[in-house]
Parts: sequence; structure tokens; C-alpha cells
Amino acid sequence: MDAAQQEATARARELQRNWYGEPLGALFRKLIDDLGLNQARLAGVLGLSAPMLSQLMSGQRAKIGNPAVVQRVQLLQDLAGQVADGSVSAAEATERMDEIKKSQGGSVLNNTTQTTSSSGAPTVKRVVREIQSLLRSVAAAGDIIDAADALSPTHPELAEFLRVYGAGRTSDAVAHYQSHQN
Repeated sequence: MDAAQQEATARARELQRNWYGEPLGALFRKLIDDLGLNQARLAGVLGLSAPMLSQLMSGQRAKIGNPAVVQRVQLLQDLAGQVADGSVSAAEATERMDEIKKSQGGSVLNNTTQTTSSSGAPTVKRVVREIQSLLRSVAAAGDIIDAADALSPTHPELAEFLRVYGAGRTSDAVAHYQSHQN
């Protein structure tokens, strides 16, 4: 790789860090490791070709152009967290990845695969995930924390909301919500 290609790759990875919170190579490797996938399976779940995934991981391409793919990445990140904390089994994770693969993206709030309670209303966990997805679709976790820090002196409740729901783990946000309901 010549100097110009190295510079272009470094620039693409920096853009990825700004847009997605970290270079996509690192993000995708975590998903592969946490969910027990290979690159071909990850590409299939995301709805990308294997060469496109490879280009994003290597920094040959900076941006995921399809918003539905970005949403699937966010859903897989949430799923990986749930597998890590033991709230989702490996078998359930496989089923959920199949659902994620079929999702069409679009409005997070109108997602037809949302989990509902017995009354038909979305569960707290699902609503929290939707809030997180919306916040993370417009800013990286570091940017959300920076915004929370800037808001903290004048709007502490909003700052706390951003930290918990925008940059925190789903399980922590659900616990936060439930603690404030009592």
C-alpha cells in the first residue's frame, strides 16, 4: 500500500470513528467475536456483499450508505450486549439474527419486529432500544456524552437522559427507567 492509499485509509477510519464511534473494522470484529459469526454470515445478516463488508472493515470505504444496514448494525450491537450479559441464549441470538436480516429498516418506531407485552404495548426494553437507536443514528456515543456534559450545568435531567439512554447499555437504561417508576 503506497502513502496515498495509507492516508486515504487513515482518513476513512477517522470518518468512521466520527460517524460510528469507532472504526468499522473494530466494530465488526467485535460483532463477529461476540456473536460467533464469520465475515460472510455477518455480511448476510447486515444485507451487505462480502466485498463491501471487507472494504468497510479495511477502511477502503468510509460510510455505510444504506440506513437500513446502519440500523441492523445497531440491532446486532444490542443483541451482542444481551448475549454477553446472558439475557439472550445462543439459540435465541441465532433466531434474532434471522429476524434482523429480514428487517427492512425505515422508521425505528414503526419496526414490525418489535417485541410487545401481553397487552400489545411495546415492552420497556423495546422502547429503550428504540430511543437508543434514534440517538445513535445521529451521533456517536462520545458525541452524546459531550452533549450531556455541555447540558449538565443548565439541564441536568436531560444530561442524565442522554448519558443513560444515548451512550449507556440497554440493561442499564431499562433499570434506570424502572427505578424512576417507583
